Amino acid sequence: MKTVSPWQDDRPFGIHITFSTGAQLWAAITAAALSDDYDSPEAPVLDVPPAEVPLPDLYENGKITAARAEQYIAATLTNTGNPEIAQVYAYTSGDRSSVPNSYPGLALEFHSKSRIFMLFQHTARPGQGKDSKPFNLQESF
Repeated sequence: MKTVSPWQDDRPFGIHITFSTGAQLWAAITAAALSDDYDSPEAPVLDVPPAEVPLPDLYENGKITAARAEQYIAATLTNTGNPEIAQVYAYTSGDRSSVPNSYPGLALEFHSKSRIFMLFQHTARPGQGKDSKPFNLQESF
């Protein structure tokens, strides 16, 4: 990954990832906390972080697919060594791929039982801007 920046068009939280090839991915982020009180800070629960995993290949013939992006980002987050994270999993290409989900993305589960969901929204091939139409999840980007 070359850059990761906030993306907040019509949503409160999201990220925009630009890869070294110039390909881009936009993902919406939502959270589920133990309580509905989002005004108070959540107390972090620290425990053993997930074991490191091999970083999978991101590119195939110079292109990225949603499945490869899921696995790569999940491995990157798993390998942070963050003691708040219990596990990270990909929606459509990982251990929980049997759970139906129409969009690719991933989830982080924390030791506090809170979760973050990252749902892939849009992709762009190198040289293609966000305003290009159609703008959706491409088979490869």
